[in-house]
Amino acid sequence: MGAEGAMNGAARAVLWDMDGTLIDSAEYHWLTWHETLAELGVELTREGFAGWFGSRNDRILKRYFAAMPADEMRRVGELKEERYRALVRRDGITLLPGVREWLERLATAGWRQAVASSAPPANIHVLLEVLDLEGLLQATVSAEEVPHGKPAPDVFLRAAEKLRVPPDRCVVVEDAAVGVEAGRRGGMRTIGIAGPHGTLDADIVTPTMADLPGDTFDRLVPA
Repeated sequence: MGAEGAMNGAARAVLWDMDGTLIDSAEYHWLTWHETLAELGVELTREGFAGWFGSRNDRILKRYFAAMPADEMRRVGELKEERYRALVRRDGITLLPGVREWLERLATAGWRQAVASSAPPANIHVLLEVLDLEGLLQATVSAEEVPHGKPAPDVFLRAAEKLRVPPDRCVVVEDAAVGVEAGRRGGMRTIGIAGPHGTLDADIVTPTMADLPGDTFDRLVPA
């Protein structure tokens, strides 16, 4: 994917969250977290899962096992993610409504695009492979690559850096309040995908990407 270098003030970029924005993989995550935590004696409920879905694995595990050593957290987290990737490869996954059309439209218009997600790098790359998105994106960033996860802006600032686009020329697309907050903290414009995560304080809020007017991104960051 694209090389890093000096910022290009004329360029524009879209920074996509992944789960709940590009795809809906919540059921796969529910199944694999439920199985993994059950093996450790925790009976995960749907309500409990909804309360922290989208957080980094270490933050999730600390909720249940405050004294768990870091190496054990990594082992448990990777076991869960291996199960998740196996489900994606076995059963497949689809993009949410309007996403592929926008990815292609933005690429044609010269926007640079990246995935900036709390997911582990291997999960991001499996999804790009299964969904055949490699040619539409110039970079990926995982929260594991930066010091702080969302709502800190680190993951989006790193994506902007990789794309060589100033933060104020970037649009963040998110479905979670912490992600919208992260984009705002990074000095970026934001689009919120309305869903089960509550009210989103984004510049534009939409039910799906398919519902956005064709000039939405140009209005947020004019050429």
